[in-house]
Amino acid sequence: MTARSIRDGGARAAAPWVRTRLRTAPGTAWALGLLVLLTSFLAAAFPRAVEQHADEGLRHDIAVADPRHSVLELNNPQPELQLPPKEREAAVRAAALAPVHDKVRSALPAEVLPDTADSAYGFRTSKPMASQDRWLPRPDRVDPQLTYSTLSALPDHATLRAGAWPAVHGEVTESTPEVEGAVTEETAKTLRAKPGSTITVPTQDGNGLTVRITGIVAPKHPGTAYWSAQPLLRTPALVPEPNLYPPRNYWTAAVLLPPDAAPVLLATTGEPEMFWRFAPDASALTASRLAGLSSSIASLEGGPGLVRMRALAGSNATFTTDLDEILTGYATLRTAIGPIVTVAAVGIGAVAAVVVLMTAGLVGGRRRAELALLRARGGSLYGIGGRLFAETVVIAVPAAALGLLLAVPFFDRARLGPSVVGPAAVAALVCLALPLGAVLPHRRPQLPGAREDLMDARPSRRRTVAELTALVLAVGAVVGLRRRGTGDGGGDLLLSAAPVLVGLIAALVLVRLLPLPLRLASRAVARRRGAVGFLSLARAGRGSAGGALPLLALLLALTTAAFGGSVLAGVADARDRAALHTVGADARISGVLDAAPLPDRLIRAVRAADGVREVAAVQVVSGVPLPADRDGSGRMKNTTVLGVDPAAYARLARSTGLGPFPADRLRAAGGAVAKGAAASKGSVLPVIASPSVAAELGDGPRELSTPAGDLTVRVAGVVPRTAAVPDSDFLIVDAASLTRKQTTTLLVTGASPDAKALRAAARQAGEGFSVRLRSEERAAYVDTPLQKGAWAIYAAAIAAGAGYALIAVLLSLLRTAPERTALLSRLRTMGLTSRQGRRLLGLESLPQALLAAFGGVLVGWATIALLAPGVDLLGLALSAGPGSTALDTAPLRADPWSLTLPALGVVVLTAAVAAVQAWWAGRRGPINELRSGDPR
Repeated sequence: MTARSIRDGGARAAAPWVRTRLRTAPGTAWALGLLVLLTSFLAAAFPRAVEQHADEGLRHDIAVADPRHSVLELNNPQPELQLPPKEREAAVRAAALAPVHDKVRSALPAEVLPDTADSAYGFRTSKPMASQDRWLPRPDRVDPQLTYSTLSALPDHATLRAGAWPAVHGEVTESTPEVEGAVTEETAKTLRAKPGSTITVPTQDGNGLTVRITGIVAPKHPGTAYWSAQPLLRTPALVPEPNLYPPRNYWTAAVLLPPDAAPVLLATTGEPEMFWRFAPDASALTASRLAGLSSSIASLEGGPGLVRMRALAGSNATFTTDLDEILTGYATLRTAIGPIVTVAAVGIGAVAAVVVLMTAGLVGGRRRAELALLRARGGSLYGIGGRLFAETVVIAVPAAALGLLLAVPFFDRARLGPSVVGPAAVAALVCLALPLGAVLPHRRPQLPGAREDLMDARPSRRRTVAELTALVLAVGAVVGLRRRGTGDGGGDLLLSAAPVLVGLIAALVLVRLLPLPLRLASRAVARRRGAVGFLSLARAGRGSAGGALPLLALLLALTTAAFGGSVLAGVADARDRAALHTVGADARISGVLDAAPLPDRLIRAVRAADGVREVAAVQVVSGVPLPADRDGSGRMKNTTVLGVDPAAYARLARSTGLGPFPADRLRAAGGAVAKGAAASKGSVLPVIASPSVAAELGDGPRELSTPAGDLTVRVAGVVPRTAAVPDSDFLIVDAASLTRKQTTTLLVTGASPDAKALRAAARQAGEGFSVRLRSEERAAYVDTPLQKGAWAIYAAAIAAGAGYALIAVLLSLLRTAPERTALLSRLRTMGLTSRQGRRLLGLESLPQALLAAFGGVLVGWATIALLAPGVDLLGLALSAGPGSTALDTAPLRADPWSLTLPALGVVVLTAAVAAVQAWWAGRRGPINELRSGDPR
C-alpha cells in the first residue's frame, strides 16, 4: 500500500481495508468482540437487575403487608336525618352502593388498580354496641359488644357450614323489628351461637332490634383483604375495658347481615356508616411510578382527589389508607440500599473501563511497527485513525448490540431505555480508545528500539498535576462519604466513586514507589552467583513506565472484591448479632411474658438434652418500680430485676458478648449472702445495671420492693445490654439474695441444641412454655426482593471483578509475551535450561504480582477503614420483621478472607501464566523464534 492510497483512499478503499484487516487478524478481532460483548452484557444487565429487583420489592411489600394497612377505604356517614325515610333507606341499600363502588374504583390511582375479587362495600355500625342477652359469654361479667355489617358478595367468599344464608323477607325498613344474620365459625364457637340464636340490638327508640342467626359460615380465603382488612368480621377478640384497674375483659365480634337489610341499622345506636373498601393490585406497579402513586394517595387523603371522591360518595366522605406508610418504608429501605449498590457498580465499571483501555493499548502496541511504517510513507493521523475507527466499529457495535440483546431475557420485566446507555458507552469507549491509543504515539517520529524504562523514568509535570487532581478528588470523596454517609449521598456519583478513587491514588503511588525496591533488590542480587535473579529483576525494571493500567486494574478489582466481600460478610454478621440479641443465647425456654415459673423436671430435661453445653437459670421480675427521684419531682420508672447465678450468667455474658462482667461483682463483700440463703435484712447487695437504671439509682444504697423480696442495692457495674432482657432496662442481682426464688427463663448455650428434645420437654412440662432458638431466629431474616437483588448484585460484582482481574493479568503478560519468548529463546541458545527459563519468567512477573497483591490488601483495608463510618448495612441486612430493631447500626468491617484470598489468587494466577508461557516457549524451540531481522 502506498502513501497516496492512504491520503486519497475513498469509499472503494475503505471496505477492502477493513475486510483485509479482519481477515489478517481474526483472533484479535474475536477477542476484542468477546470482551466488548461481556462488558456490554454487564453494563446492560446492571440497570435492568436494579430496576426489576426494585419493582419486585415494591410489589412484595404491598402484597405481604397486613390488609388493614394496604387497603384503600372510602367512608361516608349515614344519610342526613333531614331526608325523608324512604330516601335514607334507599341510599344504604346495595342497589345504591354498587354504582358508587364502580365509579370510585375507576377514579382510584391506576398504579394500584383495585382487585375486584377482594374488594367489598356495605353499611356497618362504626361503634360496637353492648348486648345484654344472657346466653352470650361474659369472662369478667362484662357484656359483649357487637358490630353489625352488610358485606357485598358474601356467598362468593364464604362457605355455609350450618343453617341457611341470611335473607330478607319483604322490604326491610328502618322500623323492621327483626332481620336475619350470620356469623363465622370462630365467632359462633366463641359466642356459643348456633342457628336460631337471637341477639337484641339497642335502638334509638328503645324498642330494640332482633337479629336471628340463621347461618354459620367459614371464610374461603381468610387471609385476603375481604376478611382481613377488618379482622373482627372473621375472628372475635377479647379486649380489656378501658380505664379500669385491675382490667376486665369482654368479647367483641361482628354479625353479618344481608345487603338489603342495611336500612334497619339506621335505627340503631351504633352510628352506622357506608363504606367502600378496595384491595390494591400491585402486579403492574413499578418503582418508577412510586412518586406518582404517593402523590395520588396524598391527594385522596386531603386534596383534589378527595374532592372527586366526595362528588361520587357524598360531601362528608373520608378516604383512609396506610398504603402511604408502606410506600415510605419501601422508599427508606431503597434509599439505604441504593448507594451501597452504586458503590459496587462504580467499582466494577471502573475495572471494566481499565481493562478495555488495556486491550486497546495491547492492540495498538502490537501494530506499532505497522502504523509507524504507514506514517513514514506519508499516512496522515486522520486517515490512519479513521481506518482504525472503521475496523473497531465493525467489531464493537455488533458485539455491544448482542450483549444488550442477551441481557434482555434475563430481566424481561425491566424497561429497555436505561439498558441501552451502558452498551452504548462501552462501544463508544472502545471505538475511541483503540484508534486514539494507537495513533497518538505516532504524532512525533520515534527512534527504533527507544524505550522508557520504569526505573529511569521521570514523571512529567502534566502527570504530576493529574495525579494531584485525582488525590484531591479522592480526599473529597472520602471526607464527603464519612460525613454524609451513604443515605445522604445516594445520588452523588463522587461519593459512590470513593473506593475507585482510593484505588487510583494507591496505584499511582505504588507505580512511583516501585523503582525503589527494584533498585535495592537488583543491587543485592547482582552480588550473588547466577544470572536468573539478576536478569529477572533487570527485566522487571525495564518495563514500560506507563504500566500503571495493569496495576490499576488489579487494585480496583481487588478493592471491589474486598469491599463487596466485606459487605456480604457484614450483612451476615449483622443478622447473626440481631438473632443473638433477640434470643439472648443459643436457645431460650420461658413461659408467658417470662413470668411463669419453670418446673424442675423441665430444667432437668433441658440440661440433659443433646447439644446443650451449659444452662443459665434466670428469674425475671418485670415492672419493679425504682425509688422516686431525690429532687422531689415524684417521677418514677420501672425496671426488670434479673436473679441469676453469678458464675453461670457471667460465663454466658462473656461467651455471647452481651454485657460481659466479672462474676465477683455480684457477690456481696465478706460473703454476706451465703449460697442458698436469702439476703439478711439491711445488707447491701451489689448489682449490675443498665446505664439508665444506674443513673436513676446513683452511687449510694437504694431500697427496692420487688415481688421476689425487698432489697437494698448498690450499683457495682454498668453494662449496656444483657442476654435475658435485650430490649429493656434491667438490674442483675445474685439469685441467692432473693426471698422468693423461682426460675422463669432458661438461657442455653451449645453448638447445636436439639430443638426437638427441647420442645418435647416444654410440651411435657405443660402449656404456655415456649422454645426459641437462635438458629431459627437467624433463618427468619428472609430477604425481600430488594435485599436479594442487592445481595446478588454484590456477588456478581465480586465474580466480575475476579474475571476482569484475570483478564488484566493475561493482558499485562500478553503485552510483553513476544519479547519474553524471544529473550528466552536467545538465552536457551546460551545454555539456559528449561527450569531456569521458568524461574526467569516467574521471577520477572513476581514484582508486579506481589505489588498488586500487597497493594490490593492494603488498599482494600484502607478503603474499608476510611469509608466504614459512612456506610451502614442495617437496611441491607435487616428488613421490617422479627428482630429488625435489635440493632441500632450495622457497620462495615474488613473481612480477612475477602482481603487475602483475591490477592493470593493474583499471585498464583500470575505464576501459573508465566509457567505456561515458559512451557509453550520451550515446546516451540529457539529456531522458530530467532529469525534474521526480527527486532524483538
